[in-house]
Parts: sequence; C-alpha cells; structure tokens
Amino acid sequence: MLIIENIMLALNGLRSNKMRTFLTMLGIIIGICAVITIMTLGQSVTNKFTDSMQSIGASNVTVMIQQKADEDEDGDAAAQGMMFMAAENQKVPTEKDYITDDMLSSLRENYDSEMLGIALSETVGTGKAEKGKLYANVTVMGINSDYFLSNAPAVLSGRMLTADELGGDRRIAVVSDKLVNNLFGGKNENAIGETLEVTVGDSFYEYTIVGVYQYEQNVYMMNFGSEKDINTNVYIPIGTAQAATHSTSGYTMATVISAPGVDSTTFASRVERYLNAYYRTNRDFKVSAFSMESMVSQFASVLGTIQTSISVIAGISLLVGGIGVMNIMLVSITERTREIGTCKALGATNTSIRLQFIIEAVIICLIGGAIGVALGIAAGSIASNALGFPAKASIESILIALGFSMTIGVFFGYYPANKAAKMDPINALRYE
Repeated sequence: MLIIENIMLALNGLRSNKMRTFLTMLGIIIGICAVITIMTLGQSVTNKFTDSMQSIGASNVTVMIQQKADEDEDGDAAAQGMMFMAAENQKVPTEKDYITDDMLSSLRENYDSEMLGIALSETVGTGKAEKGKLYANVTVMGINSDYFLSNAPAVLSGRMLTADELGGDRRIAVVSDKLVNNLFGGKNENAIGETLEVTVGDSFYEYTIVGVYQYEQNVYMMNFGSEKDINTNVYIPIGTAQAATHSTSGYTMATVISAPGVDSTTFASRVERYLNAYYRTNRDFKVSAFSMESMVSQFASVLGTIQTSISVIAGISLLVGGIGVMNIMLVSITERTREIGTCKALGATNTSIRLQFIIEAVIICLIGGAIGVALGIAAGSIASNALGFPAKASIESILIALGFSMTIGVFFGYYPANKAAKMDPINALRYE
C-alpha cells in the first residue's frame, strides 16, 4: 500500500507542476528517442542487407580463376580476387587454365552431400534487343540447369528453360517483364513464341522467347537511369552461349551451391584446396574460392559496432536528462521541506521518505522514457521507410530503454531522496 500511495502522491505532484515536469522529462525523452531511432534504423538496415544477400546466395561458394602472385600467400580470397581483377600485370587465362567439366564432376562426386549443385554461366555480352524503333538494354547470359537452385526468379508467363534445353544449344530465351514492357507493350503472354533480336557489339543473335520472369532490382546495383533503360538478363542455354563466344573448353568462374546447414566458409576452403590440386603445375593461375557469408557477418558486425557507438553518443543526453531530474528533485525537496518535517513529526520513517522521492524520480523517468520510446519508434519507422528498408523496432531495445530510464530515476533520485530522509524534523518544521 505504501508504494501505491507514493505513486499517487508522485503523480499528483507532477500534475501540479506540468511545465516543470515536462522540461525535466525533455532530456530523457530526447535521449531515449535518439537511441530507439538509431537502433531501429540500424537493425532494419542489417536485416535488409542480410536478407538481400541470402536471396542472392550468400551461403554459396564462388570459385574463380586467380592469377598467382610472385610470392603467393594465403589471404582473404574475396580480396585477392578483386586485386586480381585490378592488377596492372594481369594475364589473360587461356583454355589450359580454365576450370573444366571434369574438375567440377570430380568435385561433385567428392562433396555430393555438402552441395546441391554447381551453377555455371557464360556471358555473351551486353547489348540491345530491338523491335522496330523500340529497344531494351540486355545482358545475354547462358546458364546451366543448376543456376536457379538458390535464386530462381518468379515466372510470370510461359516457363523456365528445362534441364534438357539447358544442356543443348537451342536458340531459346527467358526474358524479363521489363523487356516485355519495352518491346511488347507489357503483355507477357504476347511475348511467348516471339523472336527476340539482340545485337551485342558487332554480332547479331535471334532467340525464341519461351518464358517471362519478374525483374527484381538489386539493392547493391542501383539504377539511376529511366525505367526504360534498365538492363536486364536474357537467359539462354549455356551451350548456346558457349557456341556464340567460342569458349567450350571450360569456365573462369563457377558457383557451388551449399547444402542447408553446411558452414560455407569452411566448405569454401575445402573446395579451394581440392581444385588447386589440378593447378600445381600451372605457373600462372590457381583457383580461389570464397563465401559471401563471411563478408555478410563482417559487415553486420561493423554495422553493429557503429550503431552501438552512435547510440552511446546519443545516450549522453540521457545523462544530461538524469542530472536534470536530480536538480529538479533537489528543488522539489527544498520547496517541500516543511511537508517533510510534518511527515517525520507524524512518525514517517527515513525509509518511507526516501522511497517517496525515489518513486517520484522513477515515475518522471519512466513517463519520459515511454514518450521517448513512442517517438523513437515513429522516427525510426519514418527514417527506415524513407530509405526503403522495412522498419523493425526490437522489443529488446524498447525494454532496455525503459529499464535504463528506471535506472536513471533510481540513480539520480537517490541523492535528493536520501537528503530528504536525513532532514531533522525540527529544523524542517522551522523552514520558511
């Protein structure tokens, strides 16, 4: 009952000084709002990044040909791969350096339980698909039957290429709905069976459209041009692409699709060691294998560290708010000195006096914290939606914010409350 009575007394005291109470809460409100906003935005960005990377196969293992350095040392495969692409003394791999079908078949046999398949692709090139005066920017890409195991697009009309078709060299293609919008007036069904004429450099190709897939913008490859100029993939059988590029002896890159539950980072190291057994006598090239999953984890860790650091900086305003609470409680105790003396004269113990003022400080901080949480969730949602990320305020961050508010109330309210509890009742009654 004593606690309930103290809560009611505290609420009555706050209502009698609304403006002063609001100004006291302001530091708490701003601090909690800032922390919740930052945590909501940071969590939303992290979730969006992780989901996007998973959707494009973050757990898969990318295998690529990499030029050997003069003093070849082990290191981060992804970083080495990018260094290879930008090296000034870069050598061009020839047919004897390619990853062959026999190598991949052997890899599949040895690690069959740890993989779902091996995705292969051969890019014919980037060009234009034209129909009279209409055009669409495209990249013609040959794929094998495992290519869509991890990131198959939604089929809007027609069908995807079958395994038998992907193993041959038929001139058939699956195109995007963006291309259909540009060339066929947006009617997906009208495109099925039509001939697609594509110019890539000085070469001209014709394909029969058998399916239309739904285009999805890659969040990491933003397009700043018009909707009409978006470049989309035209998928054809890999045999057809290899015939066009005259590269039928092997591949410079492949993607090993990891089975569920497999540690892709460890698996990548094993794949790299296995394939490099074929490159012991190759003086110029070796195989590099890496998983994007480790890069995703590193990015999420860095983003979490930045988020925490900014939250701590924003939390400084909570310290300022706590000092404000302490200051106003000291003022309140001074104004209520005679009241405290009367209570003590009537038998109130030091503990009850101390509890009364601590509860008042905690209520100030809790109300301010609740308002700050509400404003933080709203601000975080607005900011996340403005950036195109789904807003998600975690229950954990809300509970931490409210718990921190209560802690501030107890911490900064204790000194004034203790000062009130230790007052001499005679001196308090004489106070003017």
